[in-house]
Amino acid sequence: MSYIEKKYNDKISEVFDDLTKLEQDILQLFSFKSVKYSEKVAKLCALSNKSINLILKKYYPEIKRIDDKLRIKSRLKFYYDLIDKLTHYIRCVEEFQKLDDQYYETIINFINEKENLISGKYKESSSHELTVFYDKKTREDLERILAEKIESGSKQFFTFGNLEAEIKKIARIAGADEVAILNNEEILNRAEFINNPKAIIHYSVFSTDEELLKNIGRELKEYLISKGYEAIILLLEISDNSTDRDYLTGSVITNAKLEPDRDSQFI
Repeated sequence: MSYIEKKYNDKISEVFDDLTKLEQDILQLFSFKSVKYSEKVAKLCALSNKSINLILKKYYPEIKRIDDKLRIKSRLKFYYDLIDKLTHYIRCVEEFQKLDDQYYETIINFINEKENLISGKYKESSSHELTVFYDKKTREDLERILAEKIESGSKQFFTFGNLEAEIKKIARIAGADEVAILNNEEILNRAEFINNPKAIIHYSVFSTDEELLKNIGRELKEYLISKGYEAIILLLEISDNSTDRDYLTGSVITNAKLEPDRDSQFI
């Protein structure tokens, strides 16, 4: 292990230790089961998101060993979901002003199950993702498929465009049925989890698969962070009664300056 890799591994461990302390603060606030602490929860959520962004932008790209990547990625997945849950909690408080005690218990139980989740489902999914990326045969199969797509004329998948086009392409590849870039000043002005928010990436799936929706948000967030921007995921489930078709929608708020779509409809 190189000096820089060991140094950044240690830095990542320090950030995770700080996040563990934040979890204890969150548990204490949720133990009161009162919406009057929602602003403090929002601040802790923002601090957690900032710490995750620090790992992704500065430290994780320097980690080369697969076992270290697996350990870090498994833990990050827990925090992705925790931030999702806290963000959803804050939105519910804003909308309803009162929540059932069971809502608080669900998040408390989630935090208390942290280590089991990390060593279980998060490690399993992270292992699969890393295997797909690094396994030689899998990579060869993927490269063969890509080559066949190019030869068959499916070149639109591989062309590079402006940032807005790339964002929409990434969302669709990840499984989004509809994508739009919006500039809703009311929502942006209320975004407390990110510095200088400038755009909202709104996406939906005609499905009830919440994991699919979360994955789209993660793909977009990681792409934006890799480009040097900040991003946070917001999730919201909607049932479209007008068409008898259930669908899920999510949003990513970013400080990237994106050109909004000319109309407010998905494109």
